[in-house]
Amino acid sequence: MTIMRKIKRYFDVDDDYEDYESSDDSKGYEAQPDEKMKGGHTEKDKVVQFNTYRHPASKVIIIEPHSYDEVQQIADKLKEKVSVIINLQRIPWGEAKRIVDFLSGTVYAVNGDIQKLGDHIFLCTPENVEVAGSISEMLRE
Repeated sequence: MTIMRKIKRYFDVDDDYEDYESSDDSKGYEAQPDEKMKGGHTEKDKVVQFNTYRHPASKVIIIEPHSYDEVQQIADKLKEKVSVIINLQRIPWGEAKRIVDFLSGTVYAVNGDIQKLGDHIFLCTPENVEVAGSISEMLRE
């Protein structure tokens, strides 16, 4: 036994590959033509387009409600993933506050966001819309 073999056995790295002899008289695997390849069609004919779906254009609706009764229509638009700008300048303050409270709950339920754009003007967005920045930051500049 050689020194290298003794060291390999000591560290349990002995390779048993030395005992293996390959025989050249065996035939290897012969590739058979695939049934799908017959008939003149190739695999290139089976290309699938992944980017065929186009996202519909995002919508933003401006609503100026005249009473609290119209808040359900605004909530329905948010559930349809449509952004809504609400102008509450012509509504009494009590009703406007109720509308904002209702819409705050609605945007929470749809994982959206509500932002104040100005006096009595709010932007409600569903979860698929991201708004960067704010009006107050733009006015400071």
